[in-house]
Amino acid sequence: MATNPGLFTEWPWKRLGSFKYVVLAPWVVHGLHVVATKGWREADLGYMVILPSMILRALHNQAWITVSRLQNARGKRQIVQRGIEFEQVDRERNWDDQIILSAILFYLGALHLPGGQQLPLWRTDGAVLIALLHTGPVELIYYWFHRALHHHFLYTRYHSHHHASIVTEPITSVIHPFAELVAYELLFSIPLIACALTGTASIMTFELYMLYIDFMNNMGHCNFELVPTWVFRCFPPLKYLMYTPSFHSLHHTQFRTNYSLFMPFYDYIYNTMDKSSDKLHQNSLKNKEETVHVVHLTHLTSLQSIYHMRPGFAEYASRPYASKWYMRIMSPLSWLSMVVLTWVHGSWFTVERNVMNKLTIQSWAIPRYNFHYGLNWEKEAINSLIGKAICEADKKGTKVVSLGLLNQAQSLNGSGELYLQKYPKLGVKLVDGTSLAAAVVVNSIPQGTDQVVLAGNISKVARAVAAALCKKNIKIIMSNKQDYHFLKPKIPEDAADKLLLSKTGIANVWVIGEGLDDAEQFRAPKGTRFITYSQFPPRMVRKDCCTYSTTPAMSVPKTLQNVHSCENWLPRRVMSAWRIAGIVHALEGWNQHECGDTVLDMDKIWSAATLHGFRPFAEA
Repeated sequence: MATNPGLFTEWPWKRLGSFKYVVLAPWVVHGLHVVATKGWREADLGYMVILPSMILRALHNQAWITVSRLQNARGKRQIVQRGIEFEQVDRERNWDDQIILSAILFYLGALHLPGGQQLPLWRTDGAVLIALLHTGPVELIYYWFHRALHHHFLYTRYHSHHHASIVTEPITSVIHPFAELVAYELLFSIPLIACALTGTASIMTFELYMLYIDFMNNMGHCNFELVPTWVFRCFPPLKYLMYTPSFHSLHHTQFRTNYSLFMPFYDYIYNTMDKSSDKLHQNSLKNKEETVHVVHLTHLTSLQSIYHMRPGFAEYASRPYASKWYMRIMSPLSWLSMVVLTWVHGSWFTVERNVMNKLTIQSWAIPRYNFHYGLNWEKEAINSLIGKAICEADKKGTKVVSLGLLNQAQSLNGSGELYLQKYPKLGVKLVDGTSLAAAVVVNSIPQGTDQVVLAGNISKVARAVAAALCKKNIKIIMSNKQDYHFLKPKIPEDAADKLLLSKTGIANVWVIGEGLDDAEQFRAPKGTRFITYSQFPPRMVRKDCCTYSTTPAMSVPKTLQNVHSCENWLPRRVMSAWRIAGIVHALEGWNQHECGDTVLDMDKIWSAATLHGFRPFAEA
């Protein structure tokens, strides 16, 4: 909201939430009724294409969001070297309201505006008229209206809402209070209404004009420079007819310069152009990818997880992952994206960039999904992808690569040991995060606990947890004979008597992992606390006052910046212990790997993590 919200700042359909699209239902139903009763030949094509064109506008905006986030994750050509936070994502989640408003106005125009019915596909004279009216009245009125919005009275009541985003994203362009956006829509309608009244309107000119507005709006707020300098060298007048992302970025950082809509010549005329515009443009184009100190290698999980990654749907990615009905409707697109990523693209891609102190941290995604890791014929390809990513990170001077999710599976690569054997001269340190994940689990055990049940697949983390608990004189009860005999030799001899095999032993604390079936969970008494040690959360089948902790994770400090998406199912500003382990490894400058059978000192890494501001986190 604005600093001091004025009249009509709230959108009329805000209370409808996700059902706000029903406001378009009367016109959509009317269009379908016309087709059903009169047929396609008699229907007004201009009226019928309004809804499809609005959908295409939404897809166009989403494409800009994805491209912008992918580009800024790399850091190349970035203009404002700062991050954004969840607050901005929440403020900008209603970017589609502007499209709904446009659709309503187009429907009203198509029904009631003289000359707005039965439009031809194309008229050249209409296109020329729109270009002239936009360059003249629209740009001029916008310039002075924009300057007026920066007056204290209007700024605090309306425009400050837009300027709350210092670091812009493409969708920032349409984040305004309702009254302000209505004013913009009326301004942009001047060329369209003029065409209708003069009989020069056409479907394609209207569509292309809206595409132009959306394209320029998104480009101006994308926060990376993409307009090359040779464009202006080859055609100097273009400098006054087209702004650049860096030009408009200065308006968001300096506030009192660069007021123009898309054509900067009014800033030149009225001497409000920022003097550093050209220099920033050139410098932004020279910005290369930063040196990355820490790389976290993750991968996609379910088919819908592609939308939950940072370059996906901004609002969806800003909340813990959960399968939604509307995401399942998009299954055909999900399958198509999987084909493109795994077979066409075929290489890892950067999805996120964070900064902590002087460290630059990136997350790279291997283009494979959970089910791929269970296919024997995929293992070689996956290991090849991970190996290439590790070598690329090493080539770039990265200090640490942490292996996330199934990228460190024992059955895949021996917890990363395979890469040390394959690339013995690696300078980058490989970290599977076992020590910190185990430390999180051990420190989640309530004080005074004298025995726990250990159940689930016995992973490397489970072995480390069991050894640590036995050393603390906490008895560990296991019911699976095979797992017991596998784990027994891994426990230090002086504490091995704390590991017990019992089918009837009970405890109020269960340390669980993947592979735990529903029946075994029901053996736990009421009020049991389930503490997870696995990468993926087990099914929560107990509803009778039992509590489940999330997978090993910690809350991140405020010094870790540009965090505005959730890591899989974890809450906001909470990261998995495996991911944090790599960051701590780099912060401490440790010169050793943690993979294969190697487990670092748990107390040491726990102390280091808390010293750097990471805090224990447990979710019931």
